[in-house]
Amino acid sequence: MISYEPLWKTLKKKNITQYKLIKDYGIDNAQLHRLRSNAVVKTVTIDRLCQILDCRVEDIMEYVKD
Repeated sequence: MISYEPLWKTLKKKNITQYKLIKDYGIDNAQLHRLRSNAVVKTVTIDRLCQILDCRVEDIMEYVKD
């Protein structure tokens, strides 16, 4: 299973709120909901988050064994 738990830690570390992602960076609220739910997210969204947060994929998502 893919978990986006690292994203929330990275956002906090970078002092960027979900509101700021929506308003300043144009990340869709529906995509944030999918991330919060650990649902399927397009790689283009992951790429955009890496650009915004100036981080690596590992700072956004991780594979968790069941």
